[in-house]
Amino acid sequence: MTQYTIYQNKNSHSKKEFPLLLDIQTNLLDSLQTTVVVPLKKFETNKDSAFTQLTPIFNIENVDYLMFTPQLAGIPRKELGKVIADVEYARTDIINALDFLLTGI
Repeated sequence: MTQYTIYQNKNSHSKKEFPLLLDIQTNLLDSLQTTVVVPLKKFETNKDSAFTQLTPIFNIENVDYLMFTPQLAGIPRKELGKVIADVEYARTDIINALDFLLTGI
């Protein structure tokens, strides 16, 4: 598992609303059976939900997705589906969103 990788969401209860999951957990904890993810939701249906610093936007396969930072969660690694993309390039935006959620700055 690699930090900042986007996966398909295999959870039948949430995959319709959040089709993608961004793994934000450090690679140093790969031995754990769980990981921390942030769900991604299509931006076109949630334009009023965009709060730039808290919910950065990623373009994945020509579709814009919001990173729903306030809904981050720990899940079993087995709920991660196929690898979709690597967003290491957006590391600063991801960390800033997490920092804003936790500290307000």
